[in-house]
Amino acid sequence: MIRFTPSSTGIAEAGKVLLAEPFMDDPHFGRKAILICEHNEEGSFGFVLNNFIEVGLNELLDDLPTVQCRLSLGGPVKNSNLYYLHTVPDAPDAIAVKPGLFMGGDFEWVRNMLSEGHDLEGRLRFFIGYAGWTPGQLDDEIKSRSWFITDASVERIMDTHANDEEMWKSLINGMGDGFEHIANAPVDPSMN
Repeated sequence: MIRFTPSSTGIAEAGKVLLAEPFMDDPHFGRKAILICEHNEEGSFGFVLNNFIEVGLNELLDDLPTVQCRLSLGGPVKNSNLYYLHTVPDAPDAIAVKPGLFMGGDFEWVRNMLSEGHDLEGRLRFFIGYAGWTPGQLDDEIKSRSWFITDASVERIMDTHANDEEMWKSLINGMGDGFEHIANAPVDPSMN
């Protein structure tokens, strides 16, 4: 039998990453890694980092210069909206999520950067929708051991090359000794 203990690597706060416990049976969050972008008395929200889709940015916004990038489903809330993370500190109206990582800002800035041919590989990442929690909901889910909390480098957060489960497994393994069995747990607990 696998026993799970809550993470001792931190508390839920902007810039931390939530990792779903391995048997979470939820199509949006099972074996997912979610960057927390805001966590306060009004609620919490973030972006699922490892839920890539096979839709190109230019299929959604045809008035952008042609750009090759992988899109992620950021979560089930407002999934008709496009959001983005980036690593450009002087982007107008951007909000700091953690040192070196920013969210949103003036979209004309993005359009101009793309039009001017700037290489934004690993510096700009797009999401459709977001994950959201009502006040106290995320804290309750953490207490019930639905999530582990960890840190991830900005480079790891911005990486779009791993497949969905590889990212979750590598972040769980990165939590240190004692977490390997969690990363290697089967999707179906009856297979354990």
